[in-house]
Amino acid sequence: MPDTAHTDLSPRVLVLVCTLKKSPAPSSAEKLGTQLLDEMRGRGATGEVVRVVDHDVRFGVSTDEGDGDEWPAIRQKMLDADVLVLATPIWLGQPSSVAKLVMERLDAEISETDDEGRLLTFGKVAAVVAVGNEDGAHHVVAEALQALNDTGFSVAANTGVYWVGEAMHGTDYNDLDETPEAVASTLQTAALNTVHLARLLAGNPYPAP
Repeated sequence: MPDTAHTDLSPRVLVLVCTLKKSPAPSSAEKLGTQLLDEMRGRGATGEVVRVVDHDVRFGVSTDEGDGDEWPAIRQKMLDADVLVLATPIWLGQPSSVAKLVMERLDAEISETDDEGRLLTFGKVAAVVAVGNEDGAHHVVAEALQALNDTGFSVAANTGVYWVGEAMHGTDYNDLDETPEAVASTLQTAALNTVHLARLLAGNPYPAP
């Protein structure tokens, strides 16, 4: 298993932002993902945000698709982290195509194990944030958390955070002057529970099969 001794005090967090827009375009998914990271930092975590479309990540289901594929570098950040946050916009009631690309690349982790037969992702905790101007948040969170759990990540209680505007409306989360109270409360709960579970797993890893 990767060395996670540092998580006793300071879990590492990687936020993968799955917006369709390259930097520096504003992203509501990045805003919400960064807010969750900030809440975790307030509870002793450290971390970084990576906007996936800023990198040449190839389609595929292996750890390295070759020919300049930049997923291996992002994957190493994931392996070095204790918490993975998937931040996605909602399009047509679905996770973004970029989020699905990430989940497809994570499928390779099912075949990656340590010397004792455990997935390298065992002991890592996942959370999901979703944002959009249409319905579908529950579906998106459920689809993403299921995929993350299937690929070895653990999920703490109440760690799906979302915001959706009115149907057929043009307001983005980025346009809000203040974070809605319900979103702020959920961010706090998700941060608290995710960091707590990451610390528990760092001190008490899953048993070998």
